[in-house]
Amino acid sequence: MILRLVERTAVLLVSLGVSSVLVFGFLAVLPGDPARVALGVNASDEAVAELRRQFGLDRSLPVQYVDWLGGLLRGDLGTSYVSKAAIGPQVFDRLQVTLILVVAAMAIALVLAVPAGTVMAARHRRLSGVALSALSQVGVAVPAFLAGILLIMVFAVKLGWLPANGWTPPAQDPAMFLRQLVLPALSLGLVQGAVLTRYVRSAVLDVLREDYLRTARAKGLRPFPALWRHGLRNAAVPVVTVLGLQLATLLIGAVVVERVFVIPGLGSLLLDGVSQRDLILVQDVVMVLVVAVLLVNFLVDLLYVALDPRLRTGTR
Repeated sequence: MILRLVERTAVLLVSLGVSSVLVFGFLAVLPGDPARVALGVNASDEAVAELRRQFGLDRSLPVQYVDWLGGLLRGDLGTSYVSKAAIGPQVFDRLQVTLILVVAAMAIALVLAVPAGTVMAARHRRLSGVALSALSQVGVAVPAFLAGILLIMVFAVKLGWLPANGWTPPAQDPAMFLRQLVLPALSLGLVQGAVLTRYVRSAVLDVLREDYLRTARAKGLRPFPALWRHGLRNAAVPVVTVLGLQLATLLIGAVVVERVFVIPGLGSLLLDGVSQRDLILVQDVVMVLVVAVLLVNFLVDLLYVALDPRLRTGTR
């Protein structure tokens, strides 16, 4: 187990290093001068050159990369080319908003997918299982932003039960915070829940065909108690894989949903940086998203070990 932990940690560190080079490299080769963009097209060459010197853009790319990476390791994300404000506090504040949205959406997805997928598998030859399967297929086909627009039309515009957009910090007004969180979390959670339901169904179906579950049934256990006691843990291993991928998908999907619901999250900050051509801000936000995705994958690997004892002993 310790060897596997060391191995996965090494893979994580190498992945982080390679990702940082790719993120920096892709943004560094983009055409245009950030200093010229920050000052405007009418700025003099001398003013642009001075701003390039202040930003450190007059140095070689390897030196810029080392400085940027060193700042990341120290927690210093640099200064915005456009607003001249420190990027670190902005990213930290926006990241909290995005994480709240993603965690709420994943909780909704799990609450829907686990029982629905289990029922679909246990009743796959009955009308209820077929109906749930068809409903999940419809959910898979609907993009999160479209689900958000439909939810706004129904619950905000027609019924007036919930606000259509906006964001209130939970410490400022908990009730309003929850009301504003419901629709964006549902728009992400319903779609991802539909996808996850398909994988839960497939995993549970595989478990239902195993000999040990037939033995449990032969000893007198009813189908659902037998599945609960002996099957769900084994079914959880492939589902955890998909769950890790979906967390990454939710982080990326939140970029669009935050725009739809006017939520000041990391996605909105990224799109603002792109529209203003604030490359250092875009670079930092993309790197934070990459780190989040890689950490999720790392935690999924550790969760494998907790769920599957064979990985702790090195056997198969």
